[in-house]
Amino acid sequence: MTTTEPSDFVKNLPIGEPIPLSPEGVPSWEIFPYEGDLKARVLQEPVLPEPPRNGEDGGECDGCVDREGALLWSDDHWKLRGFVDPEGVPAQVMLPRAHGDLADLPPERAAELGGMLQRVERAVMSLGGIARVHINRWGDGGAHFHVWFFARPAGMLQLRGSCLPLWGDVLPKVPEETWRATNRRIAEALAGQGGTVHVQDTDSLV
Repeated sequence: MTTTEPSDFVKNLPIGEPIPLSPEGVPSWEIFPYEGDLKARVLQEPVLPEPPRNGEDGGECDGCVDREGALLWSDDHWKLRGFVDPEGVPAQVMLPRAHGDLADLPPERAAELGGMLQRVERAVMSLGGIARVHINRWGDGGAHFHVWFFARPAGMLQLRGSCLPLWGDVLPKVPEETWRATNRRIAEALAGQGGTVHVQDTDSLV
């Protein structure tokens, strides 16, 4: 359903006004990667109806495109993608289900989702040195269902929790050769229960 009028929640927001930071808020947390003088951005006026998300008009969204070197593994219904440039976390992959959002998953795919999340987490954990795999889904950029997996290195307690993607933006990037090998190992671990590995030693990968 298309929303054309602001909700009561939005009408009560302090749009255009300074917003004080709570002393107990996220910037005070040990896991927050930034320090110094911070202030909240001023809220902009709502945009309604919202513009279509990437791929919402029936085309492919960015997460559905099989870019060269980005596809790590696939079976008849699911794909696992990596990222072309190394990130600042030990591993980062994405499980897409092309051309549909979460609410649109056929019952058969929805029933498989829990098992797929487990398979990808186990594949990332098999790298060793990983304490947790954070699983995220946002859905504001692309119109289709994509689940993100971020690996938190063991021992780095400051990287715990919801700020891990921010730390991935701050920390030094993993060397490209290591990044390629990591993605290949994840794909091979997934393929141990079926599906096809699409990563070769010579790929200039994700």
